[in-house]
Amino acid sequence: MSAVQTEPSKADTPLLEARALTVRYGKVTALDGLDVTAPQGKVLAVLGPNGAGKTTFVRTVATLRRPDSGELRVLGRDVVRDAAGVRRDIGLAGQFAAVEPSMTGRENLVMIARLFGHGRGAARRAAAAVIGQLGLEAVADRRSAGYSGGQRRRLDLGASLVGAPRLLLLDEPTTGLDPVGRREVWDAVRGLAVAGTGILLTTHYLEEADELADHVVVIDHGRAIAAGSLSELKASVGRDVIEISVADPASLAAVGDILWRATSAQPRLDPASRRARVPAAGGSAELGAVIARLAAADIAVEEIGIRRPTLDEVFLTLTGDAAGGPVLVGQGDEGSQK
Repeated sequence: MSAVQTEPSKADTPLLEARALTVRYGKVTALDGLDVTAPQGKVLAVLGPNGAGKTTFVRTVATLRRPDSGELRVLGRDVVRDAAGVRRDIGLAGQFAAVEPSMTGRENLVMIARLFGHGRGAARRAAAAVIGQLGLEAVADRRSAGYSGGQRRRLDLGASLVGAPRLLLLDEPTTGLDPVGRREVWDAVRGLAVAGTGILLTTHYLEEADELADHVVVIDHGRAIAAGSLSELKASVGRDVIEISVADPASLAAVGDILWRATSAQPRLDPASRRARVPAAGGSAELGAVIARLAAADIAVEEIGIRRPTLDEVFLTLTGDAAGGPVLVGQGDEGSQK
């Protein structure tokens, strides 16, 4: 007979806490002794390359996958010993919207609320509250088949909220959305966080994590390799970035060679934006050396400067981007790492 757990109520109880969490699929180890602690009142973003274990972690938090070893607590509840209690505290929105297109948005939400055990009146009130919370009043009584991608995704978030979860799990919430739809979802997530809902977010859009996250955990091969606030992670790289915009994209290869020789670091070249960038441990001294070499090579430069690294660059550094000469990237590639 399992022990009865008391109701966790302290505000300082972590949103979630993983210790040596291990999950295996046959011979494949998806999570390999993962350690994660996230405070309440924050948006936690979990980042990592494809196959790092992000979705497995979300499924384990959601009690859809039992860990093979280690511990995982959600708001103080153990996901193995008190799985039913954890489920009462969470809502889950997966990678694709799961709404009934033949029903209106309001009908979808009332139906989900009834499945949560609400009576008819309570279900209607819960649906109305979520509609207002997510800004869906104008389309609430239209069939969801006619919703835009962003509206459908917000409705899907609403379906996860009618049960009033304390923790909302968002696994790749803006996959497949256009920029307008993505912004709509970001606004909704910000509103939920301000209202006090804890949020665990996985995403392969690093711009999304930069926009939404208070706390970031980077995982690779099932282990946490870095954790902290965005500013802490950016500072941990310890190097500013020299960025150059050239007039002629044909000159990027020569610019990349100059950056490599001046900094001994790997430049990244983007012909679509006509930009080259490289980590700069030497700061302004290295920038001066680069400017002198560009002038000697008679390369026309539109902009040149030094700045703090973006989250994209932090991610590439932490996950072991290949060393060597210049790397040619396509437009947007750095913002779509997973």
